[in-house]
Amino acid sequence: MNNRVSEITDVIKNSKNILIVTHVNPDGDCIGSALALKQIIEKEFQIKAQPVIQGKVPEIYEFLPQVESFKTVSELKETDFDTVISVDCASKERMTDAISLFDKAKETINIDHHKTNPNFGKYNYVHGHASSSGEVLCSMFKEENVLLDRDIANCLYVAILTDTGGFRFDNVKAETFIAVADLMRYGINPSLLYRCCYESKPLPMVKLSAYAVSKAEFLFGGKLAYTVITLEDLKKNNALNEHTDGIVELLRQVNSVEIAFVVKETEQGYSKVSLRSKNVDVTKISSLFDGGGHSKAAGCTIKKPYLTAVNKLLEASKQLLGI
Repeated sequence: MNNRVSEITDVIKNSKNILIVTHVNPDGDCIGSALALKQIIEKEFQIKAQPVIQGKVPEIYEFLPQVESFKTVSELKETDFDTVISVDCASKERMTDAISLFDKAKETINIDHHKTNPNFGKYNYVHGHASSSGEVLCSMFKEENVLLDRDIANCLYVAILTDTGGFRFDNVKAETFIAVADLMRYGINPSLLYRCCYESKPLPMVKLSAYAVSKAEFLFGGKLAYTVITLEDLKKNNALNEHTDGIVELLRQVNSVEIAFVVKETEQGYSKVSLRSKNVDVTKISSLFDGGGHSKAAGCTIKKPYLTAVNKLLEASKQLLGI
């Protein structure tokens, strides 16, 4: 059950030191939503809010307002936070190194849009029908009659834009465009923000995408497509982990493909998996490995080497496709 927005607002108002937690390998929705929430809390309630990130901000989002305010968990280990807010985390495990900070906080708030979210916070505001956590925040702010500014609106727009694939995915609803219309009133520039997110890719990202697609496998009459990205592949293309974003969508674009997945080798020797589909519910696959997500866009981490992970994913995909 979700808490009322007023309950969550009261918790924030009565806080002294707030931490905003993102998920591992944060995307545009996660980054944009966290920055928007930070700015709203500080502007509306005059309470310091510190966003935390696992690793670093992806290069393509470095243009966002106050992006330099992110800190790592190691930089915060001596700080006590009475309230911790998780944003866009489908499960508590997605917070990785920040879980301990979440667990020891007096108040915890969970704001998300993943239908698989188990409501792990003391206070929860999770709407699985929403396109993005950015859209969830828009509805919360609107209900509380909170006035935004252009910087906050830019962050929220990028959150929505990127989690809808430029408004191409079927998670887009009428409410999504209503939220965007409200953001437009603050003077944002959609054309510029689109270029920043989709037409300003670093060369290693483009080269890695081309390489990964070139070695993709197409099975079951072309219904399934997958590719593996190893640590050696990243090194060979002078690429970073963040440069793998978007590759699974390229595979899904093939007209015969029903399920696409990308398996990325991690430093620990595990396999990070991104799943996409056109019509089937890929959370039925991700949930087998304690993952989550949406029906047509999900993910998980399989604590096995990538060859083992691929075999497990192929078997699960065959069953889902009825092959």
